[in-house]
Amino acid sequence: MSFVFPPLYAIIDADLLKTPLREISEPPFAEMMAESGVELLQYRNKRATARQLFDVSRTLSAALSKFASGDSRSPRFIVNDRPDVALLAGAGGVHVGQHDLGVEQARAIVGGNRWVGVSTHTIEQVESADRTSADYVAFGPIFPTATKDNPDPVVGLKLLAEARTRTRKPLVAIGGITLERAAETYRAGADSLAVARDLIAAADPAARAKAFLAEAARSVRTRAPGSG
Repeated sequence: MSFVFPPLYAIIDADLLKTPLREISEPPFAEMMAESGVELLQYRNKRATARQLFDVSRTLSAALSKFASGDSRSPRFIVNDRPDVALLAGAGGVHVGQHDLGVEQARAIVGGNRWVGVSTHTIEQVESADRTSADYVAFGPIFPTATKDNPDPVVGLKLLAEARTRTRKPLVAIGGITLERAAETYRAGADSLAVARDLIAAADPAARAKAFLAEAARSVRTRAPGSG
């Protein structure tokens, strides 16, 4: 890819939004992130029915499309797990895991104009993902995380640095990432940080997002994707 990959990847986690962490529904939170300058957002709801996932995803896609103006595009909206829902909801892409449809199967559904991202947890999976048409590779969990019910083993920054050498695709670090850990994670080779809890649980999520983006500007904003 010959562009600067968005350095912050906001994960709109439905379970976190429904807890005392943040009393806000998905669309207003997504709009808050977009207003803060976040250019890449994913909706994750592991408990939703297909219809529920579609309804919310369609609403989010429409809400974020309003941020397009002039030559600037609206933030790219990604649906987790379901390429069919991403296509029908008018999303900008889909993110698949190791137990979902494969990258090329998802690509066959969403087409070439939408992004397909893939989660990886080992160096072997990173190398395999690099041989696919995936638009980016997510790697983690970098740190311990409580966001997922059954998280994969923590990989750490050292393995993240190795993963950086195994793919020329944009590399997204995910899992337990906080603002305090952002700089070292960028330095280890991440082009982007996927963040859920540290944004949703913040007293001021908008200010937190801006702080992440400011750290990215200091760390990797001018770095070409794929350069370690």
